[in-house]
Amino acid sequence: MQTSANFSGLWIPLITPFSNGAVDHPALTRLVHHLRSTGIAGFVVCGSTGEAAALDETEQLAVLDTVVQAASNLPIVMGVSGYHLPQTLAWVKTLATRSLTGLLVPAPHYIRPAQSGVLHWFNAIADASPHPLIVYDIPYRTGVSIERGTFQALSRHPNIRAVKDCGGDAGKTQALIADGQLQVLAGEDAQIFNTVALGGSGAISAAAHVHTERFVRVLQRFGQNELVQARTHWRPLLPLIESLFGEPNPGPLKALLAHQGLIENELRAPMTPATSAHAQGLIQLSDAISAFE
Repeated sequence: MQTSANFSGLWIPLITPFSNGAVDHPALTRLVHHLRSTGIAGFVVCGSTGEAAALDETEQLAVLDTVVQAASNLPIVMGVSGYHLPQTLAWVKTLATRSLTGLLVPAPHYIRPAQSGVLHWFNAIADASPHPLIVYDIPYRTGVSIERGTFQALSRHPNIRAVKDCGGDAGKTQALIADGQLQVLAGEDAQIFNTVALGGSGAISAAAHVHTERFVRVLQRFGQNELVQARTHWRPLLPLIESLFGEPNPGPLKALLAHQGLIENELRAPMTPATSAHAQGLIQLSDAISAFE
């Protein structure tokens, strides 16, 4: 098992481009080439931003292989989700054939198990995987929050190394950082500054598909103990982040990337594109940030 993985820095949870209903692999390659030299730590493939729930397993593997080929040896994490443990373990076994830095795994969705069930879920996947796990705490999608005591127990597994924090509990975030057993990555884009200022290791940020180098500079300034400079880089990003999540993700993000000529503005049902008015406002915000650079 790979227990020495370092998940610090800025990770991009890639969108999945579509064209005429199919995965647009040339656009995906173009997007990865566009992002790979910006100073990011790596890519997350087939997360919620990547509309993974709308991709079958064959499509997910094809998306992963395209990213691996285009990423120029940057680390890659694969999203894994479900609620049927044997099926999930079989999928983890399939992914064992790929060269990955880790797996991003949420609690089983819809089931709403007790904390003992959550603990069993993650330990079983960690036991089965040759790749280390990032535990994805996102109760508004899964229906279950991972409690502090459960995290303490999970941190004792040698193959569980980090948490993507979307838990919405500032006290728990601070406790996880203070405990120091798991790397804590901000998963809510608006909380990147606060999480890293408290000692978090980085972020998995959908918004960082755009103005990526500015997001990278925020984290770099923290690493150099330059709080004022980090704040200066951060503040213009806040209105952009708010707008990117003003309608369901990744609709606004895809609209902006399409405006930049990187992809087509297409999503898979039941996801829908951003409204034209929202997309136009987002473009104006992005242009305003470009004026700073």
